Amino acid sequence: MSEPEPVRFTATLLRPAQPKNAAWRFLRMPPAASKRLPSRGMVSVSGMLEGHAFKATLEPDGEGSHWLKVPRALHEAAGVEAGKSVALELVPVDKDPEPKLPPDLKKALAASPAATVQWKAITPAARRDFIQWIATAKKVETRERRIRTGCDMLEVGKKRICCFDRSGMYSRGNIGAPEPAAD
Repeated sequence: MSEPEPVRFTATLLRPAQPKNAAWRFLRMPPAASKRLPSRGMVSVSGMLEGHAFKATLEPDGEGSHWLKVPRALHEAAGVEAGKSVALELVPVDKDPEPKLPPDLKKALAASPAATVQWKAITPAARRDFIQWIATAKKVETRERRIRTGCDMLEVGKKRICCFDRSGMYSRGNIGAPEPAAD
């Protein structure tokens, strides 16, 4: 199998409006570059930002494209500030990284041995989908219900969240890039 072609593009580095003191920055991929990726949902990549290597998971922007959270260490190492154009090169990775388990979901899984067994049996991409589905809840009550429902699904052997819009294009408002600050 041949290596995928790198996706090269430039984008403007942005500061998020919230939280006001965020040390991280972000950028939105141009639609033409995003279309070269294998999915409208989350895509794990290895890449270069202004010649500095990184690994990350691109998030869907809810409009058919993607956005990238740029940690402080990366944008400082690259010597770029918000408002400046940056050059990127991305390549989708073969193996998804293990997603970070939120504390409330970790607690719920610990209380359900059957759900934990299934959680460990599903792929990192499926675990990421469960976590994203839970994280996109707007209300605390919805998040708690999704955690209970997710554990119930895992207990009966489900491997995927059914009917979850991974791209955010069809469920407006739940998935998207941060709002940029009005510097």
